[in-house]
Parts: sequence; C-alpha cells; structure tokens
Amino acid sequence: MEFKLQQVNTMNQVDFVHAFGPLFEHSPWVAERAWGSLPYASQQEFMLALEQEVWLASREERLALLRAHPDLGTRVQMTNHSVQEQSGAGLNRLSPEEYKQFLAYNKQYTTKFKFPFIMAVKGQTKDTIKEAIRLRIERDLETELGKALQEVCKIGRFRLEALMEDEKGETAMKQASVSERTMYYGKGDVWVYRSYAKPLTNLTLIPESGFTGRDNVLFGMNIKIAVSGEKFFTSFTEGDNTLVVATDSMKNFLLRKAGDYEGATAEGFLAFAARKFLETYPQMTGVRMTADQVAFDVLPVPGANGLENGELVYRYSQNEHPTAFVDMVRTDEGIVVAEHSGGIADLKLIKVKGSSFAGFVRDEYTTLPESYDRPLFIFLDMSWSYEEVEDAFDSDLGRYVAAEQIRDIAHTVFHEQHSPSIQNLIYRIGQRALIRFPQLKDIRFESNNRTWETILEQASVGEGKVFTEPRPPYGFQGFSMTKRDLEGL
Repeated sequence: MEFKLQQVNTMNQVDFVHAFGPLFEHSPWVAERAWGSLPYASQQEFMLALEQEVWLASREERLALLRAHPDLGTRVQMTNHSVQEQSGAGLNRLSPEEYKQFLAYNKQYTTKFKFPFIMAVKGQTKDTIKEAIRLRIERDLETELGKALQEVCKIGRFRLEALMEDEKGETAMKQASVSERTMYYGKGDVWVYRSYAKPLTNLTLIPESGFTGRDNVLFGMNIKIAVSGEKFFTSFTEGDNTLVVATDSMKNFLLRKAGDYEGATAEGFLAFAARKFLETYPQMTGVRMTADQVAFDVLPVPGANGLENGELVYRYSQNEHPTAFVDMVRTDEGIVVAEHSGGIADLKLIKVKGSSFAGFVRDEYTTLPESYDRPLFIFLDMSWSYEEVEDAFDSDLGRYVAAEQIRDIAHTVFHEQHSPSIQNLIYRIGQRALIRFPQLKDIRFESNNRTWETILEQASVGEGKVFTEPRPPYGFQGFSMTKRDLEGL
C-alpha cells in the first residue's frame, strides 16, 4: 500500500506505527516516537524525523536496533523487507563456498563488534557487499557503530520511498522553493590550538621547494562553521529552537574533536569534524567549514653544532598562512564531500625589477605610462582541489600538497620569469603547480597589484630609487585553471 503525505499527517499513533514501524527492523519504537513530530511538510522531513529518533536514542537502544537485523547472506529469520532486499542483491543465490565465506565474515564481524554487519544492499552485488564487510571489520568500534547506524537509516529511507506515493505537483513546487532558499547559521572565529598533532610527512619533494614537512608540535586554526537543513526553517519563521544547536555548542564540539583528530592536515580536520557534526545531529543536512591555519615559526637556539631549531619555543608568524575549506552534505547515498580545497592566503611578493606592463589599450582615459622594467608588488591568495578528495585529508597516502610548496613555486616562478603582466605571472605559477602535482584537479588565484608609487627615479648614490605606498585604488585579477590547460605542453 502506498501513502500520501496528507494521509500520513492525519494518522493516529496506532495506524502510524503499524504502517511505518517495519521501516526499522523489529524496532517499532522509532515510528512510535516520530509520530509526535507530525505533521511533516515533505517526505524528506518525515525521514529526518525518523532518523532523529534513531540518533537521539540511548546507546543501549541503538545497539538493540542493530542487533535486531539479520546477518547478510545467512539463513536466519528475517522480516519480509529484509528478504526482498537481500534477494535483490543476490544473497539468496549463494554457492556453498560463498555462503561459507559470508558466514565466516559475519562471525568475525559479530565477534568483534557484538552486532551484525549491516549494509543497505539496494544497488549492491554480493561481491561489493563482501568487499565492504572485509574492509569494515578493520575499523574501531565507535567508527563502525556510527557507520552501521547510517546504513540502518539508509535502509529505512529506501523502505519509506517504496511506501510513499510520488506526489509531483505541489510537492515539486515545495522542493523548488526549498532549493532556492538560503538558510544557514553558525559560528566564526573558533580558535583551535592543538599541541603535538601528527607530523606532516611523506610529501612529494619538488625542486622549487626545500619544504619537507611540519612537525605540528603546534597545530592551530581559526575556523568558521555554517550548518544548514530544512529542519531549521521554523527557527526562522516561528522562533522554534527545538532543533537548533547553539553556536556555543558548535564551538565546544570543534574544540573537543580537535583532541580526537589523528591526522596531520587542516583539510582532514575539517572533514573529520564536519562528518561528526552530521553523524551527531540528523537535523543538519550540510556543514561548510573554512579554516585559516595559524603559522608558527620554530626559533633557533644554541646547540652542540651551533644554532639549531628548538623544540619548545615558537614564534607566531605574521606572514602568509595555509587555508582549508570543506563542504560536506548528507545525501541518499550517505555523507559525502561536496566541495573541498586547500590554499594559501596573504602571500605578499615583491620583485625589485624584471617585470613590465605595456601594450595595453590607450585612449582618452589613459594616464598610466608603459613600463618595461618596473618593481612589482602583489598580494596573492591561491587555492586548489584534488582529483581524489582523500588525498587532501590523509597525508599518509603520499599525495598531499603543502601550502608551503605552492608558495615556493610562486616565489620561484616570480624570480625566473620576466612577467609582462600579473595575469601572465599567475598563469605560469598555476601551470608549474599542476605539472609538479598531477594529483591536483585545479588551482585558483585572486591577486592584487600593490606596487609602490615611485617618488625618485634615481637616488643620489647607486642605482636605488625611492618609493611610497600606492594610492588607495588597486587593480586585482582572478583566474582559475585545470589540467586541461596543460594539454599540448
């Protein structure tokens, strides 16, 4: 039987639990509690209400929910839903050898975690399921507990879709209005300092840079977080804060998670924390985070062989700093990374000669003289993303690109090239970066021309000149490029 949303919203609790209790294996309490959230504005809101009850349940209740599921590929008592789902994945047609292997994997998994392996098998095959259980056996308990509950919610979502009538018309109009709406809130200037984080090592070395890694004895970030979700709509329209997570709680959440993070990159921490937000708060469907990394310079101290880098005293750097960005969303396929980038901001480069700017349009509005050997002072922000997003998060893969390496490429290209324009300069920097690091998908630039104003063309002695700060208006350039721009090189 298929239900319309209007029909669902008028159900008494008994009928509601009878209809939707089976969405969660032998656990009608999920539907029973979700009934109290009626009415629902959409099927998505309906599903989020069910998922919320799963995540808000006690640890014992969640474990009981997991243990109510059958082992995949084994001949135990299953609900009609589970029978159909496992049959669709071919688990009812296992050979004796396959059945024996599934049985062994399930036993190993259940022995370790004390609940059965759970996976939403819609669209899966027996081979992909077998590979998933093999990999997930290696996880720790808390990680796998979260993953198993995600799969339970995904199964519930598939089952609900099968029960609900597709109401196109008004529902489509509501979805369109939702997609056009801007709605988020969050916390800025969350300063996070972690000592003795995992060192950043295993980098690809390049001739333009002597950077080999960071000890991460001090790992600092200034983070801005924004969360979104249709569940927050009534907090705007009605002042209903029932599902609103206070931004102070967000700050404390980030600070606590910094102690749990085992990686070495700012991008990795943002992805780690964003996923934890979505796993903890089902009313959130998106989390966007940016971070300005706090750079610390190690200070030299006397040692056995003269001055050596110390291990205790650092200086807060006022120079350029690495940046990171992660946008993570909840989808029908689970929690995924929608966008990501690493970067470097506030890089300031000056070249005393070897730059020019000539041949530009000259008309009645032109007062700028052509220059063939000028000093050039630029402010430069750069960001980049990876072909494989995990390369940004896990430095152990050996394909992480450090901001210091991109910085040094910019230094080198600026030194080597006689640049006819800033536009050409940033193109050549991007070209070099994409050649050195083929794991990058693209690179983006925002540059400002802050070249000093010349006061004296010739000092009294030597070849020096005298300059002052430029007048307030400044020129700027924006540019992005991908590996397609390297074709033919």
